[in-house]
Formats: sequence, structure tokens, C-alpha cells
Amino acid sequence: MCLIAIAYKSHPRFPLIVAANRDEFLDRSAAPAHFWPAEPHVLAGRDHRAGGTWLGVTTTGRFAALTNYRDLRRPAVQGPSRGVLVRQALENGFEPIGTEVYDGFNLLHGTVDVLRYHNNIIGDDEVLPAGVHGLSNHLLNTPWPKVERAKQALASIVLEADPSAEAMFQLLADDSMAPDNTLPDTGLDLERERALSAICIRFPGYGTRCSTVVMVDERGEVYFEERVLEPFGVSRHRFRLEA
Repeated sequence: MCLIAIAYKSHPRFPLIVAANRDEFLDRSAAPAHFWPAEPHVLAGRDHRAGGTWLGVTTTGRFAALTNYRDLRRPAVQGPSRGVLVRQALENGFEPIGTEVYDGFNLLHGTVDVLRYHNNIIGDDEVLPAGVHGLSNHLLNTPWPKVERAKQALASIVLEADPSAEAMFQLLADDSMAPDNTLPDTGLDLERERALSAICIRFPGYGTRCSTVVMVDERGEVYFEERVLEPFGVSRHRFRLEA
């Protein structure tokens, strides 16, 4: 993922609400969200190249999602695919050991009851506080323009007694770019920095591939919807977490 807005333990009925966009090269093949035949408790998309994923939930109450850390001035690490970390977090739980072999990343992981935030840039691994949070390609709640817009929009949505999934998808479809004087400096040229400042990215050869909304209520009922943008397709699931 390249943008995650999450309302955690901040709504009286829904302890977990997630609105997220996956940004990726358009020619990188992936399967849409589905229950994995070999791991039938895992609901997630699947990267065909490396076998990992970017966001998923399980029937046993695990959640995991990852964003890459973008700073072109840092030496790149030619390590394993970071999507493997999400798969591991969903299948067996994440252990924050040896993550220096991966290129920079942020990982939300754990259970609906106890979510954690980990990054391998400064080594944070901490319980996610209750509240509305935003995560893009820097650290948790770094105030990039698109992160702030997403947080503000989600905070308004979760004020409602029945938060609207459709409103979250509208949030995720925002393709407006930030003014040049507010752009982060991650080592990209100005044209690409502008393009990547949008919540929904549209750029030749690269952009937002899918949008996902996850809502878990206090009874353990899960609503999961993924919308793949090109070619358009919808994967929608409802289930109850196992006791």
C-alpha cells in the first residue's frame, strides 16, 4: 500500500476502520483479494511475482498492511520482497527481528484487539494508539498533504453512527495534487513528486491499482471490499471472526 488511513478504537461500534490505496507499477501482475486456497483463513490480494501481499485480514482476527518508505537518497537494499512480511504477519504473526535485510518499510500488524506499528528505518515497534492515523511512504502520521487530507476525511466519516464505505471510497478516489510549496522532498523530480502527492495516483506506468475498505464491528463482523481500478473489479466479503 502507499496510503493507509485507519480509525483504531475511535468509533463506538467499529474498533477497526481502514481505507487504503495500493500504488504499484501497472505491469506488475497481482490477483485481487480472495481467500487463499492453501491458507483459507487469509483474505488478501496476491502479488504474482513474489507471492506476498500488501493488505489482508484473517478469520482469526489478524490484520496487516504495509507501505514502502521512500527516500531516494538512502542506499537501496536489495532484499526480499516486503510483501512477504504482510503474508507472514497474517499467517503466523510478525516478529520484528532481522528486518534490516529489507528495503525501507512500515508495517501495521497484529490483531483487531492489539494492533502494532513497525518500521525498519528508526526501528519503531509499538502498540498503535487509539485514534485516526495516516501512513504513506514516510513514518506514521508524517504530515504529508495527502496523509493529512485522508486523516481529516476519515475523521469526519467516523463521526457518523454508521460510517459510509462509499464515502471512504470517495476519499480514496481523490486525485487532486498538493501545491508545490507543500510537497515532500524524497529525491524525486518535481513532476513525479507532484503526481505522488495525490491520494489516488495517475501517472504513466504507475499509479493506484486498487482501493480497499475494511470495517470490523464490536461483535467481530467483518466487512471487506476491494475495488481494482484497471480493469475494474470488485471483491466484497462479509464474515464473522472466529472465537
